[in-house]
Amino acid sequence: MAYDSSLDDQIFSKSWENDTGKILVSVYSYNNGPKKLQITRELKGREGQPAFAKLGRLSREEAEGILPLIEEALEEM
Repeated sequence: MAYDSSLDDQIFSKSWENDTGKILVSVYSYNNGPKKLQITRELKGREGQPAFAKLGRLSREEAEGILPLIEEALEEM
């Protein structure tokens, strides 16, 4: 079965921003399935355009910034 974006329901989404970009914390449910946490990184490109990047490692500042968002997202799960 192929992925169908119309079946993907976004339940929660908030972001934390700094000078280089932002980190998005979201909760999704696909086809009324279990709710799952998603964390993505979005960097600012040279022309100011957002570009998705691998989340990878977090700095202490980033971790402390998104921790309240993760706790809020967990309440939605």
